[in-house]
Amino acid sequence: MREKFARFMAGRYGMDTMGRFTIGLALFLVVINYIFTSRIINLLVWILLILAYYRMFSRNVYKRSSENQVFLNKTYKIRHWFYTQKILFGQRKTHHIYRCPSCKQKIRVPRGKGKIEIRCPKCNTTFIKKS
Repeated sequence: MREKFARFMAGRYGMDTMGRFTIGLALFLVVINYIFTSRIINLLVWILLILAYYRMFSRNVYKRSSENQVFLNKTYKIRHWFYTQKILFGQRKTHHIYRCPSCKQKIRVPRGKGKIEIRCPKCNTTFIKKS
């Protein structure tokens, strides 16, 4: 069975970031439709799923790749913001992140050092904070 599917998908585009987003949006709209029950939302869910599967099984790899690149370029700022929030959340157990009072530069300081004098690398302002 796995071999048959592999032969079927040979030369086809497959799943990419835009496809995952489209299917995720469709699933979110299914939940919204379950709560509010609307024919328009139901139609939109079907359109999104058909679009996702059309892109996944398409043999025009160059065009699908171009579409995905446009999608990635348009959503770069949003994806980067979520990525930085994930990094900051992961560091919260080991580091404090302070802002310089004069230039507002973010400064990362290790936790557990007591009161320390912090020097901003951007403007050389010093201030005292508890780590």
